[in-house]
Amino acid sequence: MNQAAAVRSEKPRAQESTVLRVLLALSVSHLLNDIIQSLIPSIYLLLKAKFALNFAQVGLITFVFQFTASLLQPCVGAYTDRRPLPYSLPAGMTVSLMGLIVLARASSYPWILFAAGLVGMGSSIFHPEASRLARLASGGKHGFAQSLFQVGGNFGSALGPLLAAAVVTPYGQPYVLWFSLLAVLGIVILSRVGGWYQRSLQRLRSNPVARKIQPVSPLPRPVVIRAMVVLILLIFSKYIYLTSLTSYYTFYLVNRFGVSAQHAQYYLFLFLFAVAAGTIIGGPVGDRVGRKFVIWFSILGAAPFAWILPQADLFWTAVLSVIIGAILASAFSAILVYAQELSPGKVGLISGLFFGLAFGIAGIGSALLGKLADHTSIIAVFHLCRYLPLLGLLTAFLPNLDRLKSSAAKA
Repeated sequence: MNQAAAVRSEKPRAQESTVLRVLLALSVSHLLNDIIQSLIPSIYLLLKAKFALNFAQVGLITFVFQFTASLLQPCVGAYTDRRPLPYSLPAGMTVSLMGLIVLARASSYPWILFAAGLVGMGSSIFHPEASRLARLASGGKHGFAQSLFQVGGNFGSALGPLLAAAVVTPYGQPYVLWFSLLAVLGIVILSRVGGWYQRSLQRLRSNPVARKIQPVSPLPRPVVIRAMVVLILLIFSKYIYLTSLTSYYTFYLVNRFGVSAQHAQYYLFLFLFAVAAGTIIGGPVGDRVGRKFVIWFSILGAAPFAWILPQADLFWTAVLSVIIGAILASAFSAILVYAQELSPGKVGLISGLFFGLAFGIAGIGSALLGKLADHTSIIAVFHLCRYLPLLGLLTAFLPNLDRLKSSAAKA
């Protein structure tokens, strides 16, 4: 334990002058990556009209994107736990750039699916290594680092619909090509970050104490497995509900309140902006008061607002969606760092697994909700999804890691 403490105290000192610079670069890169990601659902109304798609086909676009990302992310994470790849980050952004070019030129539905798959593949390469790098550059403030990394992505998701409404919706699908400039900027930033990552790995490998440390979970294996299952169910609750808003909120507003497609995208921007604001809160609060508390509040706390949203008028729908987005968004950083603490030494695998689950569950949920909307209505989908935050009650089955740490420190 003394050796481990020595390594932990040494790493923040070694990185003190670079940690914030690297975290900000990662956050900006995440912003660019998620602007590109969010562009696809932001132009669903345009694609649905141009290619005469039904809701199931719209859901399948999200499914292809999310499934491609979720399938590869745990594999990428597990591989890079053993063999870190500093320059995989700009490579992932390059794949996303290819997806944008295909999307701008797509002349049929299969080409749209192919473009979505490329963007999903780029994200699958980006997220696990970027999350590991955020932890490496955290200086011990793991929740803060993950939140700062995440908030860039959430702001990117919020800006995507706004930029789509300004650039793509008025002028058409070919204007997607302008977003390739963002991908090129991301490649430049991530190439520089990759250089810092490579130097940091060389420094850690030259440390004989760090090489001998074998991280051990603070809990028995059965307890770790049970806690992981609970976390996965919480991710299910969070992301199925979020995908109902991210993928179908604009359709809901158009169908129920008769707003225009462009105005619906502005409401989507408000919701996604609230998600970004909530994200930056969850990590630092988890560092201070405990991650289990944040998980409790962030999922179960959204339940009463989700319950009354389908009965609200347009104004209160906008207000409630902002509240729900901010509360739910505080969960992911806390869940991810909690899972990393359950399985120390497997940062890439855990990051890939949970990012992959987030994408995969959202993709499957989007496809199923689209099918349900075709058979019932988009309003019925929102009535059904309001039950999902109640799964936050499962947080009671999570062990209190902060209490275990305090007991271990006293011992």
